[in-house]
Amino acid sequence: PSTTYWHDVWQRFRRDPLAILGLAVILVMALAAIILPMVSPYSYDGMDLTHMNQGPSLAHPCGTDQMGRDLFIRILYGARISLTIGVVAALINFFIGVIYGGLSGYIGGRTDMVMMRIVDIIYSIPDILIIILLQVTLKSPLQALFDSSPIFDGLNRVGVGLISIFITFSLLYWVSMARIVRSQVMTLKEQEFVTAAKALGASNGRIIRKHLLPNCIGTLIVTATLQIPSAIFTEAFLSFLGLGVAAPMASLGSLASDAISSINSFPYRLFIPAVAISI
Repeated sequence: PSTTYWHDVWQRFRRDPLAILGLAVILVMALAAIILPMVSPYSYDGMDLTHMNQGPSLAHPCGTDQMGRDLFIRILYGARISLTIGVVAALINFFIGVIYGGLSGYIGGRTDMVMMRIVDIIYSIPDILIIILLQVTLKSPLQALFDSSPIFDGLNRVGVGLISIFITFSLLYWVSMARIVRSQVMTLKEQEFVTAAKALGASNGRIIRKHLLPNCIGTLIVTATLQIPSAIFTEAFLSFLGLGVAAPMASLGSLASDAISSINSFPYRLFIPAVAISI
């Protein structure tokens, strides 16, 4: 029987128990990060100095930190930030990389050579260096913008560091996607169905949208999903160094960084965020 592409994808996906397990874990973590902080009696910045450095218990499943804040809620807030960064970074990389790489591969010639040399230059720039430079350059103007209106209260709580990470993703992280799309398009544009579309008068834009990109969608999806954990680990690493979210907002990386100084006395404060990052 005839079937659509996405129906066939779902049928193959549901027959893989490990894929279903992975999807279930992601959904549980995402729903927990979104819903549980709304109904919890604790907040990510609520301090209780009478319950400092308590181990896991019924009242605090993951224990408390050095200021008596509930680690479970702070980890959920950190999961929110990690999942948001992963998804947003993947979407940014997907759209910029697909458009740039698709045009470069389809046009070819000198245009392709110039566009790919730009990609090579961007690819050679260290990400950490750009993030630090952006933080130094954008800290004052962004902070002034955030303080100027209550509209930016949410961004102000997150901090300039995380905004600079998003800007860096937009500037740098799409180059791998662009290279992959270019190679796929350069292979597919020589196929007979593209020649037939040209003979029937299809425009270049329609050929790219309807014939080339749909035929490399599998590669694009795999590449985009692999960029999600890459973005999550990048944010965790930068927050661990103090370049991510602003205190008291919690990130999985900043939680691990805070726990380093007391790892011998309270090891659970490091192991629990580390497990959350790994999952």
